[in-house]
Amino acid sequence: MTHPILTDAQNRMKKAVDHTLHEFSAIHTGKATPSMVESVMVDAYGSAMPLKQCAAISTPDARLIQIQPWDASLIKVITKAIIDANLGFNPIPDSKVIRVPLPEMSRERRQEFVKTAHRLAEEGRVHVRNVRRDAMEHAKKAKKEGKLSEDDEKRLEKEVQTATDKSIGDINSHLAQKEKDLLTV
Repeated sequence: MTHPILTDAQNRMKKAVDHTLHEFSAIHTGKATPSMVESVMVDAYGSAMPLKQCAAISTPDARLIQIQPWDASLIKVITKAIIDANLGFNPIPDSKVIRVPLPEMSRERRQEFVKTAHRLAEEGRVHVRNVRRDAMEHAKKAKKEGKLSEDDEKRLEKEVQTATDKSIGDINSHLAQKEKDLLTV
């Protein structure tokens, strides 16, 4: 039976890894994906909301994102929001859709994206290490309160470290893949 401290730590580490992977998906590699723009905040109906809540986002081909607002009156607002988000895109409003062609990526731009990916990966690794620290503190506290024997505490710490190593390894392998995707022309 796994200890609740370990289960909680594993769940929190998985969330950190998943969050990092989601952040990676927002970095574009030259291929269009809806996740590149779906979190752009749009001022619609008196409040700010993510683009994916007020429009259908599709990718008809590898170099184009197409946005079709649920309400045609939002076309100008969405176009402005994409420009203001400073993603390097130049949206082209049409009658009922907004086309967002992806610019060719220069070598410098690719290197910037690699640096961003490394920063996001490090944030994910730091979060995983914080979860490890919290789990270790809980284990020490449980031992101090007599809820855990010394052997159980050592075993739990070892299992938490194993989970930490696995999570950090997952982030590193996805980072390597993302870096390869970014640098492939």
